[in-house]
Amino acid sequence: MGDHFEKGQHALLNEGEENEMEIFGYRTQSCRKVLCLAGSIVSFGILPLVFYWRPAWHVWASCVPCSLQEADIVLLRTTDEFQTYSSKKVVWIHLSTLSSTFGLTPDHPLITDEEFIINRAITKPDLKVRCIKVQKMRYVWNNLEGQFQKVGSLEDWLSSAKIHLKFGSGLTREEQEIRRLICGPNTIDVEITPIWKLLIKEVLNPFYIFQLFSVCLWFSEDYKEYAVAIIIMSVISIALTVYDLREQSVKLHHLVESHNSITVSVCGKNAGVQELESRFLVPGDLLILTGNKVQMPCDAILIDGSCVVDEGMLTGESIPITKTPLLKTDSLVPWKLQSEADYKRHILFCGTEVIQAKAACSTSGTVRAVVLQTGFNTAKGDLVRSILYPKPMNFKLYRDAIRFLLCLVGTATIGMIYTLCVYVLSGESPEEVVKKALDVVTIAVPPALPAALTTGIIYAQRRLKKRGIFCISPQRINVCGQLNLVCFDKTGTLTRDGLDLWGVVPCDRNGFQEVHSFASGKALPWGPLCAAMASCHSLILLNGTIQGDPLDLKMFEATTWEMAVSGDDFHIKGVPAYAMVVKPCKTASQVPVEGIAILHQFPFSSTLQRMTVIVQEMGGDRLAFMKGAPERVAGFCQPETVPTSFVSELQIYTTQGFRVIALAYKKLETDHHTTSLTREKVESDLIFLGLLILENRLKEETKPVLEELISARIRTVMITGDNLQTAVTVARKSGMVSDSQKVILIEANETTGSSSASISWKLVEEKKHVSYGNQDNYINIREEVSDNGREGSYHFALSGKSFHVITQHFSSLLPKILINGTIFARMSPGQKSSLVEEFQKLDYFVGMCGDGANDCGALKMAHVGISLSEQEASVASPFTSKTPNIECVPHLIKEGRAALVTSFCMFKYMALYSMIQYVGVLLLYWETNSLSNYQFLFQDLAITTLIGVTMPAQHKIKASQS
Repeated sequence: MGDHFEKGQHALLNEGEENEMEIFGYRTQSCRKVLCLAGSIVSFGILPLVFYWRPAWHVWASCVPCSLQEADIVLLRTTDEFQTYSSKKVVWIHLSTLSSTFGLTPDHPLITDEEFIINRAITKPDLKVRCIKVQKMRYVWNNLEGQFQKVGSLEDWLSSAKIHLKFGSGLTREEQEIRRLICGPNTIDVEITPIWKLLIKEVLNPFYIFQLFSVCLWFSEDYKEYAVAIIIMSVISIALTVYDLREQSVKLHHLVESHNSITVSVCGKNAGVQELESRFLVPGDLLILTGNKVQMPCDAILIDGSCVVDEGMLTGESIPITKTPLLKTDSLVPWKLQSEADYKRHILFCGTEVIQAKAACSTSGTVRAVVLQTGFNTAKGDLVRSILYPKPMNFKLYRDAIRFLLCLVGTATIGMIYTLCVYVLSGESPEEVVKKALDVVTIAVPPALPAALTTGIIYAQRRLKKRGIFCISPQRINVCGQLNLVCFDKTGTLTRDGLDLWGVVPCDRNGFQEVHSFASGKALPWGPLCAAMASCHSLILLNGTIQGDPLDLKMFEATTWEMAVSGDDFHIKGVPAYAMVVKPCKTASQVPVEGIAILHQFPFSSTLQRMTVIVQEMGGDRLAFMKGAPERVAGFCQPETVPTSFVSELQIYTTQGFRVIALAYKKLETDHHTTSLTREKVESDLIFLGLLILENRLKEETKPVLEELISARIRTVMITGDNLQTAVTVARKSGMVSDSQKVILIEANETTGSSSASISWKLVEEKKHVSYGNQDNYINIREEVSDNGREGSYHFALSGKSFHVITQHFSSLLPKILINGTIFARMSPGQKSSLVEEFQKLDYFVGMCGDGANDCGALKMAHVGISLSEQEASVASPFTSKTPNIECVPHLIKEGRAALVTSFCMFKYMALYSMIQYVGVLLLYWETNSLSNYQFLFQDLAITTLIGVTMPAQHKIKASQS
């Protein structure tokens, strides 16, 4: 195999942030193709079958190695442990079709400009582009750099100034057509696989080919009974598999179908604004966003105006997020590195919903965005690709089964030689000799083995169906029995949707006052605390409905105030028209102000752990309100306003599992314009107001199920798109982290300027900060270990950002962190999949339980994916539960263990019985005798069927002995 690669040029093909493939160039040779054709005829179709199972062999047989530049066939090899091969044909895209329309010539400015990958891919003077399509992604040959590069997205090196200059006024029609031809359509096409294709793919499985050979042999020997039985079992098995695959294909097709038929407004450089089908969008197009409730058909960079977006498809949390425009700066650094804040705040992701598009005052009243990525390059496309092309999994049971079968094949070969010798020496006819010799193969290697191994699975699947758990991949039932780590999404899986407001703890100069409970129905008295709750939020009013973060929503609803938008007739000094205004309801009494206008927001950031608003009381003062993590907010307050019992009071609520938010305020001078006030100036010398207490209620079934799993020594892990503090709280309340165990927060930061990437550790309860590499400070993880010596006296908690930095810069630490990592928050869909894969690398059998579209990749990647929703998640998941709670997890593990034990027993029985039968038949062959057909039938069929009925125990799961 090595010889094939030494001569041919090979390189790495980058599919994404993590997926890489090795690519090798080959050129087809006519004489080799003729020899392969002759071999196919001589072998009666066996050679094409081998080439179908081993595509690399076909390429090596019919092609010769060459450089990638000359190749007409490329061979791809994955860089993972499986090193899977696939071959792709190099195709040519001809730009000559545009020559007659636009008069394109080799010296046209659009062709000669080699600034972008698209231009560098055009071969001159032929005006052709070489390309390959790998897993729905298109790669073109870059003539300048001599490698295949992905198209369908803007280049990463572009600065913000370049984006505004090049794409700020749109593309010309010629540019659009060239990009459309080279990048392909902006569609996420998932065709429904025809039944005949699925049937052929299933029938050409090596096991079914061997069964076909065995059945033909048995019919020739008049052993019809068992042959018919095998045919019936095989037909039923193939039909069920094809049906399941077809259903999955139809589901996925319907999931993405609507994405390809969206009408958008595009601004051309010379053509103005025109309506266009989203399939015609190309990277660099200028989108004009109008109206509300718009589905994004591509990834786009917002360059003008602001948008409120629902990213539930990506995060699983249906929380409106405000997107800000990418500002034009003189800096030449890539736009993603332009600011310290996350660059994703400028991106409108494909598949997300633009709830509200708001133009900036300084422009002509339009919201503009430049198309960043199209088709399968987008966020939604990446999600669909993770479903279509999951990484293969190496199940030890099946791997050992293949090894054992190879041993049986070796044994059968010895038996064949023995039979040939005996029957030839006995003077039997050549036809009889061949039949008896081949018979030995079907005895030593039982063709019914696959069917026998699935017997326990079929019974388990039937029992699961009665419990409302449906399975589209029955082979995964066996793997359920091997699970030793289960990952859970939080929102909608472990907890109910949203937060509930428990109460508020006001404070004055004398310290904390009594808790005000909202359950009593008594309104909160007027004061700065009430004003803070009414105005310190990022809620929006859309079609008369208040929308926003569930925390903000619950807080605002508790005040019983109302929200409105100021009109053109609204004239208050310093308050712009169309500002958000909150007013006390008509029934409210003793409120001295008509309302509060929200002038400016400093949005919430998970890094800063706070948000601040500047407001104007109607007929009153101008104020600043802050809301955020208690320790952060207290740090910005005047020390004398923070109660001395602050730490102890906070601990009372956090140890009970409540989410605690602090509030503070200050008066501002009215002679300053709001835009001239910096965040640093506003967020200083505040007066502490009190604590807001919220709870994220668990589902009733969550705690008992997690206790059962933990007692069975099955690790439980939380992977959520929600914030870290809420996740830690839920982990404590659910029992995932016990009261005696510590939670250590890991924070990792990217390389910035002169400082290198860093990692730090912080005890969540004590907030004690320790930097990596500092020898003077450390967290003693062996302190206060309970007497029972429970394994894992501490748990690591980290965010998606920290996880990304650790995988990039501290990869050697990652396995050590994952061994005790329990809480993973703010994780993107891709990071969820990566985390599941990293756990698998540590030899865990991983289960994933979730309910959102953002869980699809992880559900597909896990050994066992369990969806609690019948929407997008069920398409990617092998198991779907009709009951929307995690009670299904122990049931699956029990049934999996029962099916696994049955499979082991069947395997042992089949191996033992085939060996006994093999030895018995060989002894009878010595006398040129054999068993009768009905004796074979009883051994082959009756006993096998009886062994398969194994029920799981009804008691709780016990710890595995292995």
